[in-house]
Amino acid sequence: MKTIPHWINGSPAPGATADTQPVFNPATGAEQAQVVLGGGADVDAAVAAASAAFETWSESSLTQRTQVMFTFRQLLVEHEEELGRIISAEHGKTVDDARGEITRGREVVEFACGLGDVLKGAFSDQVSRGVDVHNFRRPLGVVAGITPFNFPAMVPLWMHPIAIATGNTFLLKPSERDPSAANFVAELYKKAGLPDGVFNVIHGGKPAVDAILTHPGIRAVSFVGSTPIAKYVHETATAHGKRVQALGGAKNHAVVLPDADLEFAANHITAGAYGSAGERCMAVSVAVAVGDAADGLVEILERKAREVKVGPGDQAGTEMGPLVTKAAQERVENAVGGAAAQGATVVVDGRGLKVEGHEEGFFTGPSLLDHVTTEMDAYKEELFGPVLAIVRAESLDQAIDLINANPYGNGTALFTGSGEAARRFQRKVDVGMIGINVPVPVPMSCYSFGGWKDSLIGDSPIHGPEGIRFYTRPKVVTTRWPEPKQQVTAGFNFPTSN
Repeated sequence: MKTIPHWINGSPAPGATADTQPVFNPATGAEQAQVVLGGGADVDAAVAAASAAFETWSESSLTQRTQVMFTFRQLLVEHEEELGRIISAEHGKTVDDARGEITRGREVVEFACGLGDVLKGAFSDQVSRGVDVHNFRRPLGVVAGITPFNFPAMVPLWMHPIAIATGNTFLLKPSERDPSAANFVAELYKKAGLPDGVFNVIHGGKPAVDAILTHPGIRAVSFVGSTPIAKYVHETATAHGKRVQALGGAKNHAVVLPDADLEFAANHITAGAYGSAGERCMAVSVAVAVGDAADGLVEILERKAREVKVGPGDQAGTEMGPLVTKAAQERVENAVGGAAAQGATVVVDGRGLKVEGHEEGFFTGPSLLDHVTTEMDAYKEELFGPVLAIVRAESLDQAIDLINANPYGNGTALFTGSGEAARRFQRKVDVGMIGINVPVPVPMSCYSFGGWKDSLIGDSPIHGPEGIRFYTRPKVVTTRWPEPKQQVTAGFNFPTSN
């Protein structure tokens, strides 16, 4: 049985204890590896290595840092297929879907390659007689990322390239459910020429998380996960003097107006709802059918849900793989049963699906629920599975009110042919990321990713310009260079410009 170690100071490292946890293949249900579980001692070792590396890495030239990023970016291209298969084997998503997340993560590396322009400071000449002012940004020190299972490559790539390129050193705590991608990325960084200790990986559960949140040597923490844990991370880390990015859960609505192309809308909503088995924070989990669009939309969504090809993620032609664990499978299927008991119409029932040759895999099929109300658990809870709920609304304004009343505000979409309706929607809806005829509006890396309300705890989104600001802090320098023996009067009053 393979054991997945930590990565500390440029090489694999065993855990300080013998604690391990199984890693499963979701398509077969079989245990395929053991991952070491770290705690305080392991975090101490990683922080010590990162702190030592920071002394030299923070003083490295911008050219050196960008050269590492350019090489790292190329290695991600060359090893995309291999990394995609590693992700598929532990997460369950299709290899093509895994390659897609690598591509979107690589965009942040490309953004980091251009930091020479982003990091330029400002200069003000002659703000007072013989006095100039300029500013620049400096890295924080050792920073950490705590990332979820659903994007084992992309979400960490939203964090560490910007942190490292701006001169910080990084400690990653990935999900223990699919840990191998993090170690593979660590090896690519080493091949790219990143000095030892700049990027470290500690595996584990709550003990490792708590050690990170409270460690005095860690200056900032980035987190993506559920809202309850995001609140815990934010409260704990800020209480220990750290900067925090904490992205929480979601309940993403796609609104379909009667003037929309229903075939187009249903096709994209189906992909947005069932892609990656619904295990995405930007998955479409609610379709709001407005007025006369409802019956026709449900009819097409039913047909498309039944056409989704479910199977192992590494099998050609598979469109949707298994859920990540047996517990996730059971939770999702229980939610479908609960929705039926509360009065929803189960149009397509994905429960009990068995894939030939993979009968012990964690599979469930796409489920489609109609006549869902906002009081039902299937609407209120983030199911994180291939379940699409249909809520019917009488008007666009009612749909907007419904979305705004939801505690989450991560992503939303509107399908329409009306520019006026689209403009009204995007201005009135209380959601951080909006798609117009785009079901999964994940922004490019030059913009920041982050929702509103319970989808973002605190006020710091992730990657893009917000990432630069998060991982650095400004210095402002006021200078005077008087001529030799020049007499400059020093006043006792508060200094002013003149």
